[in-house]
Amino acid sequence: MSKKNEYSPSSVTSTHVMVGVLGGMGPDATVAFMQRVIDATPAQDDIDHVHMLVDNNPKVPSRIKALIDGDGDNPGPVIAEMARRLEQAGANFLVMPCNTAHYYWKDAQDAVSIPVWHIVERTLDAIAHRLPGARVGMLCSPALRKIGLYEGFSRERGLSLVYPSDEEAVLGVIRAVKRGQGRAPETLAAFAGAAAELATLQADVLVLACTELSVIGDGLKVSLPVVDTLQVLADDVVKAANTG
Repeated sequence: MSKKNEYSPSSVTSTHVMVGVLGGMGPDATVAFMQRVIDATPAQDDIDHVHMLVDNNPKVPSRIKALIDGDGDNPGPVIAEMARRLEQAGANFLVMPCNTAHYYWKDAQDAVSIPVWHIVERTLDAIAHRLPGARVGMLCSPALRKIGLYEGFSRERGLSLVYPSDEEAVLGVIRAVKRGQGRAPETLAAFAGAAAELATLQADVLVLACTELSVIGDGLKVSLPVVDTLQVLADDVVKAANTG
């Protein structure tokens, strides 16, 4: 490739926003996020879409092994290096379409000078605005409860959290999505069972707080409102891109 054809940030006009995506956690969730951004964009032609720089890296060490099993490698350094590469490639800000990976959010933010958005804060801001004081039913990896990822942010916003009793069943759903079996009848039944229990626990709203669950979220039929963290992130990205 000739030098004049090599990609560099200076070769891209500075009048549009470039979003860096810390992806691969997991790959399906990253692709789903990109599709949500595309679907949410009021585009008439290619040029109207959001410029996304995506590191869809499935080799990030398992968050489940590190945080639940306790025998996995630390994902933080890999996520930090991904963040640095995306900044160097010209991203204006970074997003990470994985809830559990936000345990390592500080690793990413400390590695770069551009903002790294926080999916938990954005999701809870949306809920607090829509349903002040809500009791939030958490559909998520057991790792989130173990590390208390949502607890502090929810208290700051006057929200409370409730989790299903059989969190291992929800983890089984997440693992099934990662295996490409998220639409299996038994997987969808376990997903629906966890949601139904949260309704009996008087949740006001359900949150898909794992982006693997977002991949199969359209199969969840419940009477409660459902807030999908992946959709919140995608909608905010589109707004930011459209306003510069």
